[in-house]
Amino acid sequence: MTRAWRCSRIASRHGTRWFASSARRREIRSIAELPPRIYPGFRETSNHDLLALQWPTPPRNILFVRKNDDAPVQNALHEYTRHVKSTYPDTNLVFEPDVAKQIHEAFDFPIYSVTEDETHVPYHEKVDLTTTLGGDGTILHAASLFATATSVPPVLSFSMGTLGFLGEWKFPDYKRAFRDVYVSGHPPSLHPSTTPSPTDGGSGPTTTSSWPSSSSSLRGKSMGPTRAARILMRNRLRIGIFSPTGARLPHEPPFAHPSQTQTQPQTPDNPHNEDIFALNEVLLHRGANPHLAHLTILIGSPPSHQRVLTTAIADGFLISTPTGSTAYSLSSGGSIVHPLVSSLLLTPICPRSLSFRPLVLPSNTPVTLRIEAANRGKEIEVSVDGVRRKQGLRAGMEVRVVGEEVRTPGTRDWRGGVPSIVRSGGVMAEGEDHWVGGLNGLLKFNYPFGEEG
Repeated sequence: MTRAWRCSRIASRHGTRWFASSARRREIRSIAELPPRIYPGFRETSNHDLLALQWPTPPRNILFVRKNDDAPVQNALHEYTRHVKSTYPDTNLVFEPDVAKQIHEAFDFPIYSVTEDETHVPYHEKVDLTTTLGGDGTILHAASLFATATSVPPVLSFSMGTLGFLGEWKFPDYKRAFRDVYVSGHPPSLHPSTTPSPTDGGSGPTTTSSWPSSSSSLRGKSMGPTRAARILMRNRLRIGIFSPTGARLPHEPPFAHPSQTQTQPQTPDNPHNEDIFALNEVLLHRGANPHLAHLTILIGSPPSHQRVLTTAIADGFLISTPTGSTAYSLSSGGSIVHPLVSSLLLTPICPRSLSFRPLVLPSNTPVTLRIEAANRGKEIEVSVDGVRRKQGLRAGMEVRVVGEEVRTPGTRDWRGGVPSIVRSGGVMAEGEDHWVGGLNGLLKFNYPFGEEG
């Protein structure tokens, strides 16, 4: 882009002098202009619970996702982004379109977003790192931006919401947190490394480690493989919707991949019917209809290996991940499952039968929810991570769910899941303290009645 200049003049006793100055670059650019995404590696640690984040080269394209309509969060976003850009000048700041329009005037450098005329560029092709400011809902929203991507960039979350069970960091620690993530995988030597990146975690194209010499100013106690940022890989659900004839149906925005829009012809390379991923749960519910939903639950791969588990007559039905086990599923009587347990949770919502209890299945178990003809309501509502599908499901239609494969079978490569950056050091390095602390401090697990504390 041609650099804009302006001429100004000042008056002095010697006459008028003209001088050139650079204009403030309050502009929004398309993310299509950004360099391709950098894929990190994930190395197993000694306890095999958490992974170590290994950047082959420093992350450049940073996506900032904030909680809406919150003044303290807005102020924190300005402080945070200015620090990142001033301390790490090679970074590019990416925002969602509405946020970019609101804040771009405050910066004297260009920011990036998905523009209206170039919506075909998905975030997962450009974003190296996602960072959120808000609560659990903000994290879910950030994850939904990658709902069609098999590989999600690492997520650094700051708890500034109502509950914050998923949020790992407090905002006052943002400088340390971002620095630890930025330099994770930096070689301890004084010179940039050209050794290959780890082969046990690359979820994208093969890259080699090439840290610029300018990064030597960032050397410190966080350098080296033993001080890498810790990753908790959160499993997702893979969800497909099918017609009564078994034809796969397209998903609706915001989950539909841009290539699925009807402005492009349907071809083998553009089938308009990709599955989507959910971090928390998929929900089928009767909605405003007064009649109970009739849903048949089938276990196994359709159609030859399916077996009918039962027909649920209830207000609705949930299939959740371990991450979602502390959300709607918990409120409906479901079990609490540790995020490292690879599983699916099947939870009925207000079932007619008192003997219909929640179930926990292996994550690789295909589960199908079929709308029965006995369903008296016209449609059953479908929601994915809290976002309701505009068009409901009718009799004979199916929702097919299976846990996402986070590792390539027979290898040590991590290819799926949501890499959540957790605090490290002390007990945190073992991956237990935050989850246990969340149960006790936030959910008040087994909290005694009538006691203060």
